[in-house]
Amino acid sequence: MLKKRWLIPSAFYFIFFLWYTNISGPLSEAEINTVIGRIDSGKTSISVEDREDFLKFLRQDDGGDFYMVNFLDINESPPTMEVTGENASAFDLLDYYMEYMYPELLIRASHPVFGGTVSAKAIDHIGAKETKEWDQVGIMRYRSIRDMMEIANNEIFAERHEYKTNALLKTIAIPVSAPFFLDFRIIMFMFLLSITLIIDRLINRK
Repeated sequence: MLKKRWLIPSAFYFIFFLWYTNISGPLSEAEINTVIGRIDSGKTSISVEDREDFLKFLRQDDGGDFYMVNFLDINESPPTMEVTGENASAFDLLDYYMEYMYPELLIRASHPVFGGTVSAKAIDHIGAKETKEWDQVGIMRYRSIRDMMEIANNEIFAERHEYKTNALLKTIAIPVSAPFFLDFRIIMFMFLLSITLIIDRLINRK
């Protein structure tokens, strides 16, 4: 009976671990060339400097997860868009954008880990005066760079992304490697271990 009680949580954690962890390794050279090829085709507007920075980001892929830190300056008077219509707020535009993003993120074990409204102008912004004012900050966890690129390469993303760009006056997205960040794999392991130990103790008392 003891082994059976541990079998279910062990199997559940094994499935969760496989879903939450990229087991396909880093991007291959062919995958990188495909991404850069799409950029060079002119479908994406990007400066030469940003292209080189992005290429370096792809080549440094270790296959692990990473976090995208987003700073958002909301457009109080966004333009009229086809789907959201007249008098739509910036948040209406962002909701339409995220309507596509959330399902695509979740099936790839990617998700928000932090979001908040800025409570004051930036206190420290050395050499970057234009970064003084922001409205919101969010952090998104991606299982891998490959997962992020699969989301971005979908044709629906290009159409929805236009709503995001029109909802914002400016934005910065910075990829961050955080090996010591609180990991849901550890949280899930501790949760299942605790529940199973409690059940064992309760049964053994009988």
